[in-house]
Amino acid sequence: MARNWRSRPVSREWWRRWRPWVSLRPSRGRGATINERGTFGLRDLVAEPTSVRARPDVRWAAVGGVSIALVTLIVLRVFQLQVIQHSSSVAAVNLNSYRTSSIPAARGEIFDRRGVVLVGNTQTREIRVSRQQLAADPALLAALSSVTGQTQEQILSIVNNVQYLPYQPAPIVVGASDQLINYLQTHASEFPGVSVVTVSQRDYPAGASLASQLLGYVGPINPSQLAAFGRLGYTATSDFGQSGVESFYEAFLRGHDGSQVLRVNSAGTILGQQKYNPPVTGNSLILNIDAGLQQAATSYLTSTILRDRHVADPRSGKYPPAPNGALMVMDVTNGHVLAMTSYPSYNLQEMTSGLSQTRYNELSRVGAFNNYAIQGLYTPGSTFKMISATAQLKTRVLSANALVNDTGTYKVPHCLSGHQCLFHDDETTGAGYINLPVAIAKSSDYYFYNLGYLFWSQQAKYGLTPIQNEASQYGLDSTSQIDLANEVVGRVDSPTVRLQLHNEAPKAFPNYQWYTGDNIEMAFGQGSTAVTPIAMANAYATFANGGTRYAPEVTAAVMSPSGHPVKVYGNRVLGHIYLPPGVRNPILQGLYGVVNSPDGTAYGAFQSVGYNWSNFRVAGKTGTASNSPGQEPNSWFVGFGPVAKPKYVVLCVIGEGGYGAMAAAPAVAQTFKYLATHPMGPTKISLPVTVPESTTTYPAKP
Repeated sequence: MARNWRSRPVSREWWRRWRPWVSLRPSRGRGATINERGTFGLRDLVAEPTSVRARPDVRWAAVGGVSIALVTLIVLRVFQLQVIQHSSSVAAVNLNSYRTSSIPAARGEIFDRRGVVLVGNTQTREIRVSRQQLAADPALLAALSSVTGQTQEQILSIVNNVQYLPYQPAPIVVGASDQLINYLQTHASEFPGVSVVTVSQRDYPAGASLASQLLGYVGPINPSQLAAFGRLGYTATSDFGQSGVESFYEAFLRGHDGSQVLRVNSAGTILGQQKYNPPVTGNSLILNIDAGLQQAATSYLTSTILRDRHVADPRSGKYPPAPNGALMVMDVTNGHVLAMTSYPSYNLQEMTSGLSQTRYNELSRVGAFNNYAIQGLYTPGSTFKMISATAQLKTRVLSANALVNDTGTYKVPHCLSGHQCLFHDDETTGAGYINLPVAIAKSSDYYFYNLGYLFWSQQAKYGLTPIQNEASQYGLDSTSQIDLANEVVGRVDSPTVRLQLHNEAPKAFPNYQWYTGDNIEMAFGQGSTAVTPIAMANAYATFANGGTRYAPEVTAAVMSPSGHPVKVYGNRVLGHIYLPPGVRNPILQGLYGVVNSPDGTAYGAFQSVGYNWSNFRVAGKTGTASNSPGQEPNSWFVGFGPVAKPKYVVLCVIGEGGYGAMAAAPAVAQTFKYLATHPMGPTKISLPVTVPESTTTYPAKP
């Protein structure tokens, strides 16, 4: 009979053997310790090893639990990567075998009115170094000096140049050779922080010193520009137009960088191209500037200033320092700027190649980066007489034919003691009885002293500022709205201006009240009046064309890289001045006499260049404008022609250059001689060649 296993008695010995595993009751034996408990707690962890019963069962349970938890986490993570985040995981892996690099885009080119390339592009390679790496690794500086052939001081001078941002790699070699690049790439581990970059660099086929301030230069973007334009795609390594046309038309000229995705192996060797987005070349500009005329104007201004410094002023006996000046040519029929040059100047190629701090400081000290045509403020002197004469004839305070006895010294009627009562002629000494045309031709100060007094003494009839009001219509106290950045605003002296200047700078302008003598000085372009050359040129252009004031235009059109017009700029009319024959003709007669009458102040200057062009007669005005005591006067001449049908206005000003007839007038005469034999045709709104979208080649897509 089978035995029923259920009826088998339980062995007490078996129970005794397994009881410690199933019962947690503490032993009541005599030898039990204080920690001899069935549970496992904090005291077991901190007690002496000999006082705690060995429990391998608990340890195995802990190890098993931890192992199960870890395996569970791994399984969950694998599930997440393989199932939930499958797409992103694949992309992350691919990043290990593909590299994305930026392809710099070329800026648009700049052409003159005939299609001559003024600013172009060339591809070059630069060696750049991280400033932080160079500072942290002194041995790197010595290594770079050895392989580049530059001294350590030269490298540090480049790296510390203020034109590069502190966190940007600095280009220590521009136009690096293949041999140097290959060496650096082969020994990359020895040159940490050093990179090779292919860039599109500006070049200047027509000359790097031609129209430097007008064209401007391109440099690394600065923090304020990055903050303002970063949303448009600029980065800390972007270039940005810093001055001139390059700055004003930055939005059109800049290109848009491309990119390429390259497949590489674990060693970084390029295996092929996976994706390619080509860079987009910027738009090009066609300027109204004529390269030939610009070159001639630059030569005339430079040679005149250098010669002027060696010709003593016949009045003071001093040699004029002539530190700066400007010469410009405009089309009076539409405001087009045909030439604009400023002295001193600089070489644009220096800015492209990287300017040393010493050289930058030197150029800044002499004002080479200033465009004096739009940023220079000069007392206008007798060139202002055209404005005063306009106010005279429009108000009829004195007729054009009224005779005034120029004795050489004007005494202010009813002058009180303590005030300036006597005013002396400068360019003429006692012209006798003269009318307005003769007063302009001979530049009689006496005549305009008297005019200033007449306006002052009849305020009730003509108001306090009739001359200033006319100057404002001509645009002398406002911007010309030329398409160049950083134009300075001129001022015409008046009671309001005098008080404003005093409040801003009491020591420089201690006199804030307005007296009879102030009105007299203002009438012939002295006192606190100071204007820009561009404003005065535009005023004479307005008079020459009969009263229409145009905004000066440097740029004629914006063209796409494929040669299609993006934007063509038309003439911008800023205002009109009422110049009926009774007003314009007497003034024109006087301006004509300045150049064509033997008694005219510029007659000799024009005769010296062979002025006998019967079909190209010129009218204009000299100016000898006083500065602070002890300084030589500013030298001016502004003229227009042909008088029969005015086309051009030419202006030259030389700061502290002496008499207008001796310094500025000859430069203008030479410029008109050039124009008489090289007439300016219309601007060609087309590109001479199609600008390629990109000139960089890349490996074929595998």
